[in-house]
Amino acid sequence: MAKIFLVGYMGCGKSTYGKKLASVLGLEFVDMDYAIEVEEGRSISEIFEKEGEEKFREREKEFLKKLLKRDNLVVSSGGGAPCFFNNMQLMNENGISVYFKMSVDSLVNRLINAKQKRPLIQNMNESDLHDFIKESLTKREPFYNLAHFKVKAKDLKVDELAEFLKKEIHSR
Repeated sequence: MAKIFLVGYMGCGKSTYGKKLASVLGLEFVDMDYAIEVEEGRSISEIFEKEGEEKFREREKEFLKKLLKRDNLVVSSGGGAPCFFNNMQLMNENGISVYFKMSVDSLVNRLINAKQKRPLIQNMNESDLHDFIKESLTKREPFYNLAHFKVKAKDLKVDELAEFLKKEIHSR
């Protein structure tokens, strides 16, 4: 019985690496943002636009609570999910959490061409994006740092992380 929660800033690779990790570990993969979009029948951007961030964060919290009732999952949390309510505490109490750490510059490089899908940054130029990421990462990092484990997300070796997590799962 395993639940692994991947946390970190948008663009750090939670979904990409999470799918690979789930495959290697033989677990189901759940991307929280995508799953919320499917459940709501609309995009995160639409939810933000029509109802605001607060309503989205409430939906996110309720979705996390549903996930806690399931087993054998690798969950890619939304970038902000650990920073609201007691979400990070719930993840830590119900599974293994891993912070995918990445520098501001690396995040800018990854996000500059993927802004349209991300409501918080979609209208920013590169300089504004850098400032925004730096400021919001400073606010979010105290929550991310509560994760059980921290890994450098740039050039992450999924097989090594999977082996490490297998040992963690079996030792609990």
